[in-house]
Amino acid sequence: MTVDALAWSAAITSTALLVGLVEPETGTGVASAVLFTVVAQLVAGLAIGLYRRRWLPGSLAEAHGLVASALIVGVAASVVPLVPPGPAIPTSAWPPSLPLVAFPVAALIMAGTRTLVRGRVERALRPRPDAAPTLVFGTGVLGEHLVRQLLTDPTSPLRPVELLDDDPTRRGLRIAGITIAGGRDELADAARRTGAETLVLAVARADAALVRDLTERASAIGLRILTVPPLDDLLTGGSSTSDLRDVSVEDIVGRRPVDTDVESIADYVRGRRVLVTGAGGSIGSELCRQLSRFAPAELMMLDRDETALQSVQVTLSGHGLLDTRDVVLADIRDATALTTIFRARRPEVVFHAAALKHLPMLEQYPAEAWQTNVMGTLNVLEAAAAVDVETFVNISTDKAANPTSVLGRSKRLAERLTAGAAEKSGQRYLSVRFGNVLGSRGSMVPLFRDLIATGRPLTVTHPDATRFFMTIPEACHLVIQAGAIGGPGEALILDMGEPVKILDVAERMIALSGRDVDVVFTGLRPGEKLHEELNGVGEDDVRPVHPLISHATVPPLDASDLDVDAVLTDPPPEAFRPVATT
Repeated sequence: MTVDALAWSAAITSTALLVGLVEPETGTGVASAVLFTVVAQLVAGLAIGLYRRRWLPGSLAEAHGLVASALIVGVAASVVPLVPPGPAIPTSAWPPSLPLVAFPVAALIMAGTRTLVRGRVERALRPRPDAAPTLVFGTGVLGEHLVRQLLTDPTSPLRPVELLDDDPTRRGLRIAGITIAGGRDELADAARRTGAETLVLAVARADAALVRDLTERASAIGLRILTVPPLDDLLTGGSSTSDLRDVSVEDIVGRRPVDTDVESIADYVRGRRVLVTGAGGSIGSELCRQLSRFAPAELMMLDRDETALQSVQVTLSGHGLLDTRDVVLADIRDATALTTIFRARRPEVVFHAAALKHLPMLEQYPAEAWQTNVMGTLNVLEAAAAVDVETFVNISTDKAANPTSVLGRSKRLAERLTAGAAEKSGQRYLSVRFGNVLGSRGSMVPLFRDLIATGRPLTVTHPDATRFFMTIPEACHLVIQAGAIGGPGEALILDMGEPVKILDVAERMIALSGRDVDVVFTGLRPGEKLHEELNGVGEDDVRPVHPLISHATVPPLDASDLDVDAVLTDPPPEAFRPVATT
C-alpha cells in the first residue's frame, strides 16, 4: 500500500512538473490530486483484492489486477474535477487530464517495484551452487514450466544452465533468464560449454524416434538423460514436473504423440451401462480406469480371475471388498452364465478384452484358443445381441492380419464373427487391432526386465525379428475412440510407426540396466512371423477420420459356418478355418 501511494504521488507530481502545473496558485490542486489518488488506490486495491494476497507477487494475474485498479483510480480522478462545486467538492482543484496522463506512470512504478520484489525472492530460491548443471530440451509450455519450477526450488538437485529446442525461431530467446542455445545438433557443444551433467527431455508425448536419438546423443557425451512424467499424469495430478525419472525402454520404443482426442468423442460412454470383459488384465484394467473418467451410468468389470478383479477394484474404488455390483465373476466360455448376466444387467456398451494371447502356448494347446478366443467371443457377441447392445468393441491383434499361428487365426475368426454380428444386428460392432503392448502382463519388456534382474541371458528368436509397439494407455485410447469413429464390421488399426527390432530393445534394456547380460538367439517358434503386419491381404489402408487410424473392412462370418463339432477335442490348426470361406 505504501509503495502504491508513493507511486501515485510521484506520478502526479512528476506529470504536474512536466506540464508546469506546480505554481503557487495551482499547487493546492496538485496536492489534492495526490491525496485523492492515494486514497482511491487504497479503496480500489482492497476492493479488487490487490492487498489481500489474492495473487502471487509479480504474477501476470496480479499485473492485471494492478492495471485495473490504477485505471479505475485514473478515471475516477479525472471525473471528479468535472463535478460541479459543492459541499463535498468545493472546487475543481486539478485539471481532468492530469490523472489520466499520470495513470500509466503510476502503473509502471507499481509494476516495476513488484517485479523487483519477485526477482529478489526468486534469486533467494535458486538451486544450490552444487546442484547438477542441467540442459533442458523442449521449450514449450511443459519445458517453460519445468525450468521455472527448477529455478525456484532451493532443494532441487538440478540447475538449468541452457535450453535446447529444434524450432529455429526460438533460438536466442530466454526463459527465466536461461538462453535457448539451439537444437539437438548443438547438444554436445552446449554440454561442453556449460559443463552440464544431465539432459532433461521436457517434450509432452515425445515420440520414440526423438527419445532414441536424444538418448544416443546424451550417452555418447556422458550425459544422464531424464524425462518428465507422461502428460496424462500431469493433467490428472498424478505427477508433477518435479517427478523426473530416467528414460525407460517404454519411452525408447513406444512413446508416440498420437492424440486420439478421446475426451471429445467419448459421449457414447457417458451415462451408459458399460461392461468390460477381461477387466482384470493389463488392457482391461487400464480400459476400466479410463472409462471411469467419462462418467458411465454403470461400469461392470467381468473376469474369471477374482484376484485380478480385486486389484482393479482397489485402483478404481479404493477398496477390494469384492461385494459390489461393479465386479462380475464369470468365464466367457460359459454361454449360459453370460446370457444370464447380460439379461440381468442390460449393458449398452461392451468392450471385449478377454482372450488368450501367448502364441507358443496356443500352438501347443489350440483347443484352448478355440474355446476362449473364438467360442468365447461368439458367446459374448450372442449375449450382447440378445439385449440389443449398441456398441461392441472387440480387441484384436496384428497377428490376425495374414495369420500364420493359432493365435492369429483365432483372433481373425473373432474379428470376422464380430463383423457378422454387426451385419446381422445393424449396430456398431467392430474390432481394434494393435501390436505388442509395452508393459502388459507377460509381454516382452517385463520378461526381459525379470531376466536382467536375475542376471540370466535374454532370449531373442531372431536377430532381425521386428514388432510394432504401443503403450497400454495409448492402446486403450484407441479402443475407446474406436467405439465412436469405427463403422459396423470394421477393424481399426493404429499407425504405430516403424517396427522396432526386438534385438534393439534387448540391447537398450541391457544398456539402461548397466549389467553385463548376454543375448541368446533361439530361432523363430512355430507359427511366429519374422515381421508382423498391420493390414492383411486385400485390406486397404483407408483413414477417413483420423490420420493415424486406418479402417479395414472385415468379411463377416456367421456362427453357423463354424464347424464346432470337429474342433472341440484336440483340434489341428486346420480346424480354425471356417467351412464357408470368403
